[in-house]
Amino acid sequence: MSKYHHLFFDLDHTLWDYDRNVQESLCELFELYKLQDLGIPTCEDFYGAFNKINYQLWSLFNVGEIDKDHLRQQRFKQIFEHLGVDGISVPKDMEEDFMHRTSSKPHLFPHSKEILTYLQHKYELHIITNGFNESQAMKMSASGLTSFFKMIVTSETMGHRKPDKRIFEYAVDKLQTEPSACLMIGDNPDSDILGARNAGIDQVLFNPLNISCALVPTYTIASLQELREFL
Repeated sequence: MSKYHHLFFDLDHTLWDYDRNVQESLCELFELYKLQDLGIPTCEDFYGAFNKINYQLWSLFNVGEIDKDHLRQQRFKQIFEHLGVDGISVPKDMEEDFMHRTSSKPHLFPHSKEILTYLQHKYELHIITNGFNESQAMKMSASGLTSFFKMIVTSETMGHRKPDKRIFEYAVDKLQTEPSACLMIGDNPDSDILGARNAGIDQVLFNPLNISCALVPTYTIASLQELREFL
C-alpha cells in the first residue's frame, strides 16, 4: 500500500508537451506574419531563438527578477534582436496570438491520459505550476486534462513560484494533509524537485532525455508509464 494520498503534477514539459505545441504555433506564426520577409530565414531559426530567449526570461521570472508583463513584452522583441532583426519589427499582435494559439494546442506526452486514468482511482491528483492562470487553464481544457485534477495551484494566484517551498506548503495546508502523504512529479530539478524537497515532499523527476541532474530525487522516470512501478 502506497504511503502517498496526493500526487502533485507539474504541467508544462511533464504532461503537456510544451516543445511540440510551441513549435507548431511558431511555425504557424512564421507563415502568418511572413517573417521571412522581415529577415528571419526559417521557422527552425525562429524556434531555436525562441527556445534560447524564452528559457532566459523564464529563468529570471522563476527567481522573481522580472514579472509576467515584462516577460511577455520583451519575449519576441528579444527573439527578433537575437536573430539580427530590429525589435520594433515585431507584429503588434504576435505575443497575444502566440499565447492563444499555443495554449489551445492539445499535444501531451505519451501515456499522459493513460497513467492519469490509472492513478485517479488510487490517489487525488493536483497541479502545481509556475504558469499563468489563463494559459494553464486553456492548455488543460484543450488537451482534455481538466477533469483529472481536483486542485490547481498556480504561482500567479499564490504569489510564490516553485522552488519556493511556500507554494507546496499552501497545497499541503489546503488539502489538510501532511508532506509525507504527498508526491511531486515534474521535469525541472531546480523548481519541481528542489522545491518539493524543501517542503519535505518526496519527488519524481520526469527525465525522458536522461539529462544529467546534480540533485538525487526520490524517484526518476524516463516515461510516465513507469509511475505504475511504484504507485
